[in-house]
Amino acid sequence: MKSRILVIDDDAVACEFLQEALARDGYEVTTFTSALEALQQDLSRYDLLMSDIRMPGMDGLQLLGEVQKKWPNLPVILMTAYGSLETTMEAISLGAWDYISKPFSPDDCRAIVKKVLEVRELRERRLNWESPQAADSPKLIGSSAAMVEFYKQIARVADSPASVLIEGESGTGKELTARSLHSMSSRRDKQFVVVHCGAIPDNLLESELFGYEKGSFTGADHQHIGLLESAQGGTVFLDEITEMSTNLQGKFLRFMQDGEVRRIGGHEVRHAAVRVVAAANKNIDEEVSAGRFRLDLLYRFIVRLHIPPLRDHTDDIPLLIESMLKKFGYPGVRISVEAMELLMAYSWPGNVRELENVLQQTLLLSPFVVILPENLPQRFQVKKAAKVQEAVNLPYMTPLEEAERDKILQTLKEVSWNQSKAAQLLGIDRKTLRMKIRRYALSDESLLSAGKLSSS
Repeated sequence: MKSRILVIDDDAVACEFLQEALARDGYEVTTFTSALEALQQDLSRYDLLMSDIRMPGMDGLQLLGEVQKKWPNLPVILMTAYGSLETTMEAISLGAWDYISKPFSPDDCRAIVKKVLEVRELRERRLNWESPQAADSPKLIGSSAAMVEFYKQIARVADSPASVLIEGESGTGKELTARSLHSMSSRRDKQFVVVHCGAIPDNLLESELFGYEKGSFTGADHQHIGLLESAQGGTVFLDEITEMSTNLQGKFLRFMQDGEVRRIGGHEVRHAAVRVVAAANKNIDEEVSAGRFRLDLLYRFIVRLHIPPLRDHTDDIPLLIESMLKKFGYPGVRISVEAMELLMAYSWPGNVRELENVLQQTLLLSPFVVILPENLPQRFQVKKAAKVQEAVNLPYMTPLEEAERDKILQTLKEVSWNQSKAAQLLGIDRKTLRMKIRRYALSDESLLSAGKLSSS
């Protein structure tokens, strides 16, 4: 079905331009030259709203506020020829999904529309696929660009029968990814079987996977149906598949080729329609080069997904911590801004699993409702001099981040560094302002020492 887009702009020529540009990609476009007139309609039938900001009667920001009240799930892209940091910050704070400055090309327009609609579809699919039982089960968490892109990859292949190899460092969430692939597929009502290849001796692993007939070996006093047969119609997740011996890899290759299952000691060939998802915590290409993993088996995995390490999406750490605090039964505990900064600056070699361990340790040893830097494990203790030096050496920032930093600094100067007044003028809460002050290294001491503050 075509995506339906509503365009609102007091310039009829601009409406016509957008209608023509978006129709080329197959979108169904409706236009209005008045926001008040558009609000008379039921906007729930649209998939996306694009609106100019400067319009008579009701401007785009006012329209955005009304849309957020009545249709909070409708994504909004704002357009303007008079872009400024203030307008951008207000638009984002009000809930706009994206912001585009005029003039823009048809290609730019179509690209931003495609991006927003993809994210919207992903969110809807995750909500629709999530069963009541899955609502309380562990799930991947994160809203950073890196994780959203990863979610898109999962969504694209989830309902495919294609075998998937999940790669990533230890503690990144490979089993959670496998469970997401299963729960978002049409197989979700069937078995999800987990096999830890590294924890089972190789001879036992074969009998667990393929089963055995009675009398096939000493101690086989009954017939045993293997996990591959028992998972008929479902998903088998092979964790640490690189630990499987090359001999067993050969037998498993036959299964992946045609679904063939031959129990140990048996002659009858059975077939199991099972989706195979595997995880590798070693570099599988290096394992192939070393002769420890069969190249022909690797080629049987149609899709390879790589989970980003936590150090590549540290913006998700506050969200992860919030979820973990609820999970551990400490929903009222807060992390101080300073402690959160230390956690976000750490490289996390153990990824999310290490973060979970650190938080559990800290909660057990700290008697306070607010976790301070001194409550964190020793490796997070940073000397003040080092923190000041880090603040002086500002990291690379995007143009938008630089503009935001300059605006915050200018506002703080105007109110003599009164953070409450500055937060009010900027339209954000004080906690958010404090986070941004530290993120952009705007402490007056460090800035003065770095020569970043004028004498005025």
